[in-house]
Formats: sequence, structure tokens, C-alpha cells
Amino acid sequence: MFEEFFYQRLVQLRQSKGVSAREMSLSIGQSPGYINAIENETCFPSMQAFFYICEYLDITPAEFFDADSRYPQEYKEILEDLSTLSEQKLQHAKAVIKAFRYSP
Repeated sequence: MFEEFFYQRLVQLRQSKGVSAREMSLSIGQSPGYINAIENETCFPSMQAFFYICEYLDITPAEFFDADSRYPQEYKEILEDLSTLSEQKLQHAKAVIKAFRYSP
């Protein structure tokens, strides 16, 4: 069950980043088919490779395993942007988010 979650989560996060498995493999210093092999459940990354994967995806290992967070990088960027707003602008942003949340 854990492995299945891992494989699916890797596919989801890679696709949300908009990169191919080959591009990601090469970017983390692996053979061109490395990520594809993981996603096809034929291998499992070492701990070091897992950390490289997280670094490439710009997420923490905890964010990788947070199943409720479909877009961890986007959430992180939004929080960083929100932290720079004045209190008034923050209240406006909050209202907009709530409007999106409750609209069909």
C-alpha cells in the first residue's frame, strides 16, 4: 500500500511540475529511464535519490507524503506571497479565496 501511494504521488507531483520522466531523471543525475522505472513500479529509489527527487520538485519529504496537498509547491508560493501583503490586502485575498471555495 505504501509503495503504491509513493508511485502515484511521484507521478502526480512530476506531472504538476510539467516535466517528463526522462527530463526529471537526467536532472537528478540518473539514467534517462530512472523515474519511468520507479513510476512503473519496477524499482524504488534509495533514500538519497528520494531526497534528490524532493529537491527537484522543490518540496520537503513531509510535503511529498502529504496526500491532502495536491500542489505543495503552489501552496508554498502562495503562502510566501501572502506573507508580504498588508493586513488590508490579506483580508481581500482571504475573501477572494473564500469566494472561490464556495462557488460551484
